[in-house]
Amino acid sequence: MTVRQQWGIVLGVVVVLAGVLFLGTHAMRDELFPVSVGGQAPDFKASPLLEPVYPAAPSDSFTSTPVADGARAKTLASYRGQVVLLNIWATWCAPCRAEMPSIEKLHREFGPRGLKIVAVSVDDPGQQAAVRDFARDLGLTFEILQDPTHDIQRAYQTTGVPETFVLGKDGVIRKKIIGATDWSSEGTRALVAQLLAEDAGR
Repeated sequence: MTVRQQWGIVLGVVVVLAGVLFLGTHAMRDELFPVSVGGQAPDFKASPLLEPVYPAAPSDSFTSTPVADGARAKTLASYRGQVVLLNIWATWCAPCRAEMPSIEKLHREFGPRGLKIVAVSVDDPGQQAAVRDFARDLGLTFEILQDPTHDIQRAYQTTGVPETFVLGKDGVIRKKIIGATDWSSEGTRALVAQLLAEDAGR
């Protein structure tokens, strides 16, 4: 065996080992960098379907307006410096439907004060009309996005729907809930009020 052949074998082994190390590290990413309370929220990208319209006067109603298909995608940076309730859900999910009225109630109380409720549907591609109908039927007026590729579920390491993350103005996850809950509870309202009062750089 020539020296060139020996070096070829060594190089091949190094390449294989590097590939194994890369794949192993990639597979362990969730374990190495879990998405949890106290950590920075991962970025995401989703298409806007409905935008909230806040009442101009106390006598006006909360409404929402459809966003034209092909509008620029929203990302985490779109909400920089704001308190965000990021809800990951689907129209076919019964627990998602059950908690939506309490999310709407939270939106009506704190939306005008700066809370951004961002509900990201993970329904399949082509279901935009179904998502909008769902929102209309339940009287939802907060912002709704759609991520049919489920990229947001991978980024946030969700195990199902609904899963919800409350983010402070600094983009740090302050609360994480797996499953449905009452978002109009005193504890949640107190947390939101506290986060809204904090400085963005805190």
